Formats: sequence, C-alpha cells, structure tokens
Amino acid sequence: MTADDADEPFGDGGWQPCSDRARQRGDALAGTGSRGLQWFLIEISGPWGSRAFLDPPFDTTLGRALIHRIEGAGMRALAIRRTGRRPEQTTWSWASVDSRPGHESVRWGSVDRPEDLLDVPLDGSTGVASDRRIFAVCAHARHDQCCAVRGRQVVTTLSRAFPEETWECSHLGGDRFAGTLVMLPHGLYYGNADDDDAVRIGEAYLDGRVVEEHYRGRSSLSHPVQAAQHYARLALGDDGIDAYPPLAERSGTATGGGWTVTLGTDAGPVTVELAETESEPLLSTCSATRRLRVRQWELASLTAPPAISAR
Repeated sequence: MTADDADEPFGDGGWQPCSDRARQRGDALAGTGSRGLQWFLIEISGPWGSRAFLDPPFDTTLGRALIHRIEGAGMRALAIRRTGRRPEQTTWSWASVDSRPGHESVRWGSVDRPEDLLDVPLDGSTGVASDRRIFAVCAHARHDQCCAVRGRQVVTTLSRAFPEETWECSHLGGDRFAGTLVMLPHGLYYGNADDDDAVRIGEAYLDGRVVEEHYRGRSSLSHPVQAAQHYARLALGDDGIDAYPPLAERSGTATGGGWTVTLGTDAGPVTVELAETESEPLLSTCSATRRLRVRQWELASLTAPPAISAR
C-alpha cells in the first residue's frame, strides 16, 4: 500500500474512517498535543451539537457568551458528561483545571442554572479543591465519526476500571488519532488508544508515568518540546510525567533548520535537535474534503550527559 492509497477515503472495502487511514499511514503522535494551560469543564449531560457550546441543543447565545468569557481568560472550554444512561440534568457541575507545571490543580463547583456559569470566577478563587484525576475521553459523535466509534469503546472500558475519574468530553483535536483522551490536571494527551490501552494509560497516570507509544504530548508545552521529550524518553528511558523538563528552546539547529530544545535531568542537560518537516497532503478528519500538510518532527541529534546511558 502506498501513502496515497492509505489516505483514500474510499478503499476496497468502502469508506474508511480518518483514524483507520492515519494508522495505515503510521502518522506520528509525538508533538501533536494542542495548547491548554488552564481549562474550564462544564457538565452537559444531554446531547451535543457538532460544536458543543455553539450549536443546538445547547443555548447558542449562552454558549457564545461562555466561550468568549472562558477563552478571554486564557482557558480552554470543554464539555463533559458521564457515559451511559444519565438522569435529567438539574444542576450544572463545572471544574476549573490548571495544567501549568508546578500548579496542577482541580477545583469543582456547581450552579443551579446554566446561565449562572457566567458568574463563576475563573481565577481559581472558588470551588472545592480535589485531588481526584480527570480522564477525559473524546466521544464527540457529531464532530467526528471516529470520536464516536473508537471514543465510545474507550470510554466504556475506562469507566468500568475508573468510574469516578472517567468522563466523556467534547472535541480535543487530532480526530485522526481516535481514540483520544486527555489526563487532567497535567494535560497529558494520548491517541490511537483502544480499550485495554486506555486502562493501561489510566494506571500509568495514577502511578506518575506516561505510556510513550500512545503519548502525544503535554498541553502546557510547545510542540517542539513535546517532540524533544518523546525522543529523550525513547533514548534514555525515564517515563516519569515530570521527566525532562524544558530548559530552553529555539528555532534553528546546528544544521540551519528545525529546533534545538534543551531538557533537564539530574545529571545535566540533554540537547535535542529536531528537523521540522511536513507530511504529504492528507485528510485529517472524517469530514475533510481538502488535503493539507501537517507538521512532523524528526530527530536530528540527541546529546546527553555521560552519566546517562542511552538505551
């Protein structure tokens, strides 16, 4: 199969979902986690439109006001709900999440009417602090079919293992990597997850580790840093969540293009040089009709202190 064949929406067996095509192409996960320093999660237990807050059945006027307010505060809005059968909603729970390294936190609250969400302070001054993690799985069916099919399977299995931590969530980005999920408060993005993968990811998160083969990157870090950490973990083996913190990053490498990222370790800095490339044009979602190129990150070199032995 050629790269072009793998991106054809219609194969020998008929229409192909975007996540199937991405897996056939071998699309790289590393360095694809979208930005999210802080989040505001709102429980909407009923159905979601293609844009959870901006399309019916949600009140679109209220939704626009909420998005304007939340994004204006530098936060990312996310709709959440429990999986399975849900009773009629009478209160609207919310969670304020901080994913900045060293500030990771979750605060929960609720209001009696959805319009009261406009009055919730977004500065972390209200709500009840919680140390329970949030496993948010994209199951946004009206946004992308892959999120419906693969995401629904993942969230069903994950909720059996972690019923209190697990939520369905609205669009996370990276539909072609379904099943996708984010682990909060740290903002750890994962993709290409199937049922058992998600349980393993949840167990690792509670143990302070990442599962590298499904890991896309941390929402508080830039794409070059996400990719650099990926290559450092592969070479040096530390799978701790806080391993290889970024010390510096700059565009341009010793060979002229790409990025140079310096990561920290107890033994001294690790320098990762990345070549920034572009994929062949591809269809990145199930509904896409126009092929676009996406950024990719290739390892040019990795220099570690002598005290660290590469695997």
